[in-house]
Amino acid sequence: MKQIENKILSTLYLSEITGENPIEKILQNNMISEKQISEKMEKLTQDNLVNQDEMTLTEMGRESLRVVLAGGVFDIIHPGHISTLNAAKALGDVLVVVVATDNTAVKMKKRRPIHSQEQRQELVNSLSVVDLCLIGQENDIFKTVNLVKPQIIALGYDQVHQEQFITEGCKKIKLDAKVARLQSPIPESSSSKIEKEYGESIHGI
Repeated sequence: MKQIENKILSTLYLSEITGENPIEKILQNNMISEKQISEKMEKLTQDNLVNQDEMTLTEMGRESLRVVLAGGVFDIIHPGHISTLNAAKALGDVLVVVVATDNTAVKMKKRRPIHSQEQRQELVNSLSVVDLCLIGQENDIFKTVNLVKPQIIALGYDQVHQEQFITEGCKKIKLDAKVARLQSPIPESSSSKIEKEYGESIHGI
């Protein structure tokens, strides 16, 4: 599939999650002109990839996109995160990242995150490799999984989730998703190490 058509399908998919107007998003990103959008939409509709409303994907259109879901706290973005997210994006067409809520982050890290969940969402959303960043659900990661419906769930090298737990959870919501455990080439790079090195003075660097 041509790159621009893939971009249009990706934008339609993401807009269904965010509630944004996909046409406005396409124009905002300076992909193509309104006339070209109309022509492409007509073709994608004829190919049964986009519904007649030209705002949503057909089942075939959704299946044509390979969506990858990754997650984490992402309190301090470091090279390990970038490497992991690049590896996750390489597995598919669209990368959706979920950041842990503040309460979940405390449970996972045994400390309050430096940045709020909204700040961490904005930070991850600003990364070019990420197509969309969402804030997770309390106590149930599969609510977000069910919303995104990814074909692949990418786990970072240091994430505590077990592949079997993810696979069984997906089966309960009738989602056939594969689990990929990603390895970082620099596993020694971590938020805890950065905080240990710089302590509370990290914002004064």
